[in-house]
Amino acid sequence: MKTSTEKIFNLAQQCASSHGVFVVGVEIKNTTPMELWVYLDKEEEDLSIDICAKISRELDFLLEAHELELGWYRLNISSPGLSKPLSDIRQYPKNIGRTCRVRYRMNNDEVEKIKGQLTKVGSTDIQLVFDKKTIVIPFTQIIEAKIIPTI
Repeated sequence: MKTSTEKIFNLAQQCASSHGVFVVGVEIKNTTPMELWVYLDKEEEDLSIDICAKISRELDFLLEAHELELGWYRLNISSPGLSKPLSDIRQYPKNIGRTCRVRYRMNNDEVEKIKGQLTKVGSTDIQLVFDKKTIVIPFTQIIEAKIIPTI
């Protein structure tokens, strides 16, 4: 049987896909009332408040219709923001040209950290430039990647 998080993720993805966005994460916070956080992103541009509002209404309806027995809850729809790491390959291309901090596992299982400019995204890897050097990191070796805001 699927957990509530998985069910919410799947229902949210149904709503999101009809608006050209995708779900990158779902969090359930045990507060009073319980908070459901659904994080969305868009491949080629930033997510708009209007799309978040539409998906919020649609998802709220689906959650009630599927009778997940969540009790009293507050639904929050948001982009992941800069504080959350990239968690989906589709998030990388729109960040080309931005500074990125990546923690990755090398072939010898040693963990490395690098901060550089994201210059290329392939189907299996990313390319970063730092100190005039280029490094290619396969997605399978990435532990965490975060976009670093610049002023």
